[in-house]
Amino acid sequence: MNIEAAQRADTFVPHNFTEKTVDLGEIRMNYAVAGDAEHPALLLIPGQSESWWGYEQALPLLAKHFRAYAVDLRGQGRSSWTPGRYTLDNLGNDLVRFIDLVIGRSTIVAGLSSGGVLAAWLSAYAKPGQIRGAVWEDPPLFASQARPACGPSIHQAMGPMFAVWSKWLGDQWSVGDWLGAMQAMPREVPPVLLKSLAIIGGDQPPPGPQPPQNLREYDPEWARAFVTGTVMVGCDHEAMLAAVRVPVLFTHHFHRVDADTGHLLGAISDEQVRRVRELVEAAGHSLTYRPFPQMPHSMHGADPKLYADTVTAWASTLPAHS
Repeated sequence: MNIEAAQRADTFVPHNFTEKTVDLGEIRMNYAVAGDAEHPALLLIPGQSESWWGYEQALPLLAKHFRAYAVDLRGQGRSSWTPGRYTLDNLGNDLVRFIDLVIGRSTIVAGLSSGGVLAAWLSAYAKPGQIRGAVWEDPPLFASQARPACGPSIHQAMGPMFAVWSKWLGDQWSVGDWLGAMQAMPREVPPVLLKSLAIIGGDQPPPGPQPPQNLREYDPEWARAFVTGTVMVGCDHEAMLAAVRVPVLFTHHFHRVDADTGHLLGAISDEQVRRVRELVEAAGHSLTYRPFPQMPHSMHGADPKLYADTVTAWASTLPAHS
């Protein structure tokens, strides 16, 4: 059953861009658009717990060069919540439909974190001709899997924090104990990971007595789907990466593996990046790797100009759009 934004109307706040909605069949997808219709198309895919407005500061900069579409994925923002239906394949196919119904032409896709994994999914599994190129912004490839082919698993990365969200907030906020979640963090999240969250999160304010706006718009079942691995059912990362069909820009931000515990601090380890490159290049496509070791997880949030400049410069190297 879809849980529509109308049932959560008092959750949302106004923004500087007009929000629109498209019916994709199973869900209604919320989005915002900026830029001239004659510019190349760019689809922006938020990370986990991020609504479209995570790109709000970057959109005016990107609009100088692109017709940019920033979306709310199912289970986030004003888009439908779909209990029991959060998988990469479902999320990816939502975006395939969005490209068909709203964008209507070949596009560049750019996603952060799990949105970067979805950009990889589209790079491999979108319809022929839909995708011109893909920007993977600090994506947890392999590291978001419960049993990855190489490197740390989600249980050695952000999984413990997602487990707290799932336990104390509950699917569709059915528990809703935000203060309990905050009190549980020091007990249930490894200390080395807890200390790194301030770096990974950048300039985000520390948690307060009320949940931040982005989490208020987020279905915590997402967190459970990642911790249990159900989000990856039917979508092995090695197979997906071996099927990539477009040029890729990969930005890699702050990361290290703690020598004492093996915990991954950041989104993806160097070992995992090497395997990603091997698979994409073996498939016959270029992968441009840009390290930003001092950058927090979201470049588009922390430094919108650097993000827009990086994406625009790389996009200029792609074949002319149609």
